Amino acid sequence: MEAFNNFVSTINGFVWGPVMLVLLVGTHVYLTLRTGIIQRKTFTGIKLSVTPDSEASGDVSGFGALATALAATIGTGNIVGVATAVGLGGPGAVFWVWMTGLFGMATKYGEAILAVKYRVRAKDGSFIGGPMYALERGLGQKWLGVLFALFTAIACFGIGNMTQGNSIAESVLNTFGIPKVATGAVLCILTGLVILGGVNSISKVCEKLVPLMAGCYILGCLIILVINAQYIPTTFALIIKSAFNPAAAGGGFVGITIMQCIRYGVARGLFTNESGLGSAPIVDAAAATRNPARQALISMSGVFWDTIVVCLMTGLVLVSCIVKDPVGMDGLVGANLTSGAFGTIPVVGPIVLTIGLITFAWSTILGWSYYGERAWVYLVGVKAIKPFRVAWTIVVFVGCVAALEIVWNVADTLNACMAFPNLIALLGLSGVIASETKKYVWDKDAEMGGLMKWMDDEAPSVDK
Repeated sequence: MEAFNNFVSTINGFVWGPVMLVLLVGTHVYLTLRTGIIQRKTFTGIKLSVTPDSEASGDVSGFGALATALAATIGTGNIVGVATAVGLGGPGAVFWVWMTGLFGMATKYGEAILAVKYRVRAKDGSFIGGPMYALERGLGQKWLGVLFALFTAIACFGIGNMTQGNSIAESVLNTFGIPKVATGAVLCILTGLVILGGVNSISKVCEKLVPLMAGCYILGCLIILVINAQYIPTTFALIIKSAFNPAAAGGGFVGITIMQCIRYGVARGLFTNESGLGSAPIVDAAAATRNPARQALISMSGVFWDTIVVCLMTGLVLVSCIVKDPVGMDGLVGANLTSGAFGTIPVVGPIVLTIGLITFAWSTILGWSYYGERAWVYLVGVKAIKPFRVAWTIVVFVGCVAALEIVWNVADTLNACMAFPNLIALLGLSGVIASETKKYVWDKDAEMGGLMKWMDDEAPSVDK
């Protein structure tokens, strides 16, 4: 098993290496230009996310779809991932995390456009969509759609289930001393109660959980930043300077190159918001929306909250604590670096961090359960839904009590495999994304641009 794990780690290092990073960042920049810098419409997307569209057809509200997608993306990567970026790439990595999120908004927008444009109705009347349908119906490459669905169907059990459950069990054991078996049993029951009700149940829970968990975590960050207030100007200056000259950070960061700084910042940014991975558009396809661009703007706002807000807050907390206490924070990486920062808040800090990790990880389990389910429906039809939900619930328990290093590595590799066909869809159908954007977003003759227009075609029914 050790030899196999080393082999998978080698493959993982290749698929998430420079080629993948260049492809993803290149797609971000390309779609930013093709959509006329769609990021300018960020606050329109935020406004639309809280504006119900009761007349449109779909399985969940636009905000419900956004909350479910955020539940899956706001996870341990926002806490531990950013800390890893800072530990390995220096304070300047925070800048590159942020920039990746800024440009990644265009890719998330494009994914949602294609998801709604090419969605279909299943036998049970529900909407199904995502990269697999964009590849099949848009590009006429069904085999690529099958590959994407297959990678998603397998990867979901790793990155979206077992690894998250394990993170929760470890946090609860270390902070409260509760055995992993007990945590696994409770988590298994709670997850089953939510996902057995389908996407409506998942979205309703996420609509309440996501604002609460993100709000509590941001509040904790704000308290630390108030405590470190005198160091904030220096923190901002250090992040900007070391983004282009890592040696400016000094201390334990001496020796870090500009390429390391960019690599870890970009990689962690991509990991946290999943732009280009092709996961979020699966739930965007279920949203009640009158045209593709409306839901795409809502989906795009998710990257704003996930990376521009939550990741930036984490980065500011970490770097300000390093500036304040360089000796005490020296040598800390990943979760230990975050724990050290939250230790700034006496007694309550570690508890706030643990609760943040638990809720972030559980919400990821809920969001990814829907992604996996839709992938299995694409492959074998609606008959897969009940068996999948039961299996998903059981695997949550397994993840809490198992050793998972190899699962992390396999899941990371499969995530990269998801990204490749999704990027083919985005680039191959970039003309469709551009035309839909022009039609609905930049149309000056209609209310809120063209966003109040109805789409011309209805989703066709499929025998699945």
